[in-house]
Amino acid sequence: MSKVFRGSYGVTVTPFTADGKSIDEEALKRFLDWQIEAGSPGVIILGTTGEFLTVTDEERTQYVETTVKHVAGRMDVLVGTMNASTPNAVRYTREAEKLGVDGYMIVPPYYYTPTDDEIFEYYRAISEATSLPIMLYNNPVTTNVDMSAKLVARLTRAFDNVRYIKEASMDVGRVYDVIEATDGVMNVFAGERPVESFLLGAVGYVNPYANYIPEASTRMWNALVEGELEEAKTIQKLIGSFDRIIAEGHPTYGHQCYSKALAASQGYPVGDVRPPLTPFSALGNEGVERRAKIVSILDDINDYVARCAAQKA
Repeated sequence: MSKVFRGSYGVTVTPFTADGKSIDEEALKRFLDWQIEAGSPGVIILGTTGEFLTVTDEERTQYVETTVKHVAGRMDVLVGTMNASTPNAVRYTREAEKLGVDGYMIVPPYYYTPTDDEIFEYYRAISEATSLPIMLYNNPVTTNVDMSAKLVARLTRAFDNVRYIKEASMDVGRVYDVIEATDGVMNVFAGERPVESFLLGAVGYVNPYANYIPEASTRMWNALVEGELEEAKTIQKLIGSFDRIIAEGHPTYGHQCYSKALAASQGYPVGDVRPPLTPFSALGNEGVERRAKIVSILDDINDYVARCAAQKA
């Protein structure tokens, strides 16, 4: 397992055609080129932001294959191969490896509220099906289970390709707990509060913001690595200011709906969301007004990043 993941990885949207009936491959390719030009070290497709639950098996194959072929090694491609059914998760994982991905980001089985032993056996089956790196994804809000540092350490000891975790438990201290429990073997990626997570030992950041500010989200983590703490703090604060605007709406608007609307505002249309999510087109004036407020902040973020770069030139 020679691949090493570091930095800010975007959990990307799945581009759909205007009618929502199929994947828009041309929009996908333009979007991926944008991520590469922005310096993103990698993307994670078919996560929550990628609406993985609304994609058919045939579309999954098409999406992964198209992404890998178009990226052609220019950045990392990780894929979400999780499923509530262990055999399905194993099948998706095996197929993704054959299609040439670099690794996976996988949540525990959702809906069932599985025990630690059930989670362990789920990851065992997936781990034994692939030689590629697996990034655990601890997200209690969506899976209804919180993988403790003790469980993460158990998985890390048992499976050589389980060496990454996106920690999104909303407890930033968990970053430190996981690193300590695994004797520093586990590489923690922040799921929120990147600055604080970095200071506690995180090596990367998994976020939806690369869907519309890939330069800034990449720069925020790079600034931390380079010791430019105040620059990273400023970007994080600006991101937090528009995150609150999104959160003020209905919960199901979320980052799927607004990520797509905001990508379009930056010149990269990727369609709308699929049911049951509320499409941006159904939000009316509320959505338009929120988007306008957010775009204004995006402009401020992009201007700030550009000014910082110019000062260093």
